[in-house]
Amino acid sequence: MDGDGWGARGWVAGVAVGGVGLAIVLTIAIGALGPSAVVPALPGAGWQPPYSLDARPDGHLVIAMEAAAVVLGAVGLAAALLAVRRGRRPDPRLLLLAGCLAAAVLAFLPPSGSADHLNYAAYGRMAVLGHDPYATGAADLPGDPVARVVEIPWQEEPSVYGPVATAVQALASLVGGESVRLTVFVLALVNATAFVATALLLHRLTHGDRARQARAALLWTVNPLVIYQLVAGMHVDTLAIVFMVGALAAGGGRRWWTAGPLLGLGVAVKVNAGLVALGPAWELRRSPARLAVVAGTAVLTTVAAYLLAGPDSLDQVLTASKSISWATPWHLVQALLQTLFGSGAYRAWIQAGSMLLLVLLSASLLRALRRHAEAGAPTSAPRPAASSLGGAPAGEAAWVATAVVVAWLFSTPYALPWYDGLAFALLALAPVTALDGFAVARTAALSLAYLPARQAAQPPDLSWLGTVVRGQVVPWILLALTAALAWWALYAARGSTPRASAAPRP
Repeated sequence: MDGDGWGARGWVAGVAVGGVGLAIVLTIAIGALGPSAVVPALPGAGWQPPYSLDARPDGHLVIAMEAAAVVLGAVGLAAALLAVRRGRRPDPRLLLLAGCLAAAVLAFLPPSGSADHLNYAAYGRMAVLGHDPYATGAADLPGDPVARVVEIPWQEEPSVYGPVATAVQALASLVGGESVRLTVFVLALVNATAFVATALLLHRLTHGDRARQARAALLWTVNPLVIYQLVAGMHVDTLAIVFMVGALAAGGGRRWWTAGPLLGLGVAVKVNAGLVALGPAWELRRSPARLAVVAGTAVLTTVAAYLLAGPDSLDQVLTASKSISWATPWHLVQALLQTLFGSGAYRAWIQAGSMLLLVLLSASLLRALRRHAEAGAPTSAPRPAASSLGGAPAGEAAWVATAVVVAWLFSTPYALPWYDGLAFALLALAPVTALDGFAVARTAALSLAYLPARQAAQPPDLSWLGTVVRGQVVPWILLALTAALAWWALYAARGSTPRASAAPRP
């Protein structure tokens, strides 16, 4: 096997290159075709970016393209990670260039997959016009050229995003004015910049080891699932992730004191990103002075941001924390409880169960990752002496944050596929384990559940994608993955791995 690159031999490498490449090309093609069932139209002057062919493709075609991009991307990514684990060493610089180029192209194409970017534009417009986006919905701005494009069911919903996200949305609105197209383009530029910055940070944090850099690039920069969800989908999670990765990078260097403000800014984009802060807190537990500085500045940054945003800035976050999304296994639990005990939401019961699962999974994953970080994960092929895929390049903070975030994703009652981007960024800094495969499988399943996440303009004969795939098939798949993850973590924490592990192995 050629250990210096992908090489011409080996079906695994061929599947990796073909799957990843085709998935990214399909994702770009969906946006390039223009408005469709998965690409909302963007009112504005035709000369303004983003641009497209305005081909108006059939809804069945673009949804099939999305499904193909997800499946090919998942298979190709799993094969690529396996190839690197077996000794392949693709040039990380080429992977970095390819992923950044894809992000740049997608920034000039209409976002696809969901209509969240229309909500972002409307919230920015509200802030610019003097309305409180945390207490105002698009329906409260009748006739406004930006607010009126918000789609059902979000027209009456205030913002659930943090004040830093709202500030970026307001900046985009100031530039875009009454043009939805130009407003969204500014948001796309910010999103692409955050994605590229994260890629560069991960490349830097794994420098000196070609295998680590290649894996980091595969998990983030050329990850077709991340590109599909966070770059083409243009979700605000990308902005939270760059702050959190920046905090992990700063925490291990001479400018460790900047980690706190970066953590605070990440939380001020999306609250759930704050789970990453447990990593630096754990790493600094033996340095009380540094811990006090980092924790204090993080809290001060977060509190200041939310105080400036106003008293309603956390209302929707608290509401969303009690929600249950259809594609999670907790939807099945809720249905079972309703069958056994009668109608009701049973949110308190489900919240308690999810917290218990979070604690148990976190503890097991922490022990498992600690063993891998200390002993080095085994590979199926000899590694060069200068390379070890075992330990974590960013120290304890990275693997602690990884364990907690992965445990949260598998235990939370409310999850959407773009939430998984945070896990991929953290896994790039953690030891090589079966968690790579679990992340690929989970994100692929959730992505198929939300084909597309947008509800408007869907072909009526594809309604089964929501009722059957999202409501029944994917919850059972995620339940099986969660059980397999718990089983693997239990054995790995004890220093052994199941002989025929049910975990997807990259």
